[in-house]
Amino acid sequence: MKTTPLLFLLTSLTICSCATEQNTSGETQAAMEPTVSGPPAVDEDGFVQLSEDEWRQRLTPEQFKVTRQAGTERAFSGIYWDELATGTYECVGCALPLFDSATKYKSGTGWPSFWQPVASNAVKEVDDSSLFTTRTEIVCSRCEAHLGHVFDDGPRPTGLRYCMNSAALNLIEK
Repeated sequence: MKTTPLLFLLTSLTICSCATEQNTSGETQAAMEPTVSGPPAVDEDGFVQLSEDEWRQRLTPEQFKVTRQAGTERAFSGIYWDELATGTYECVGCALPLFDSATKYKSGTGWPSFWQPVASNAVKEVDDSSLFTTRTEIVCSRCEAHLGHVFDDGPRPTGLRYCMNSAALNLIEK
């Protein structure tokens, strides 16, 4: 599906979570860091199954909003939209390798864009009709974290644009 100007505008205007949170006493404070580190356990079928509270302990509020609630960060606001370092982009939720920096390109959209995942089974496609049109959502195949969307207006050789949220990724530099 080609990206229409209206769709781009709607996607660009999506409100992201703020960098501040209210603590239990009602005071505003800086976004909290995760309280649990390292990749979560994988079950016998190769999937990560955690409760909402467990995900909240593992992710920052922004990462949780994007990956667990299918949020979208503002265009040009994520840390990887213009990143040039070489390495592998992993899922922030489960550390599954998703994209190689060799397939990253400047799409001009304000989000990190790739023309293919590291493996066809690294990500899953899901129909998404949440913004008055049908798009193809991309989720991590191991923990089902929302990563972004894929469009058919990318460069060769695939013609695809995997438009991902920085908050859903972790770059492991080579």
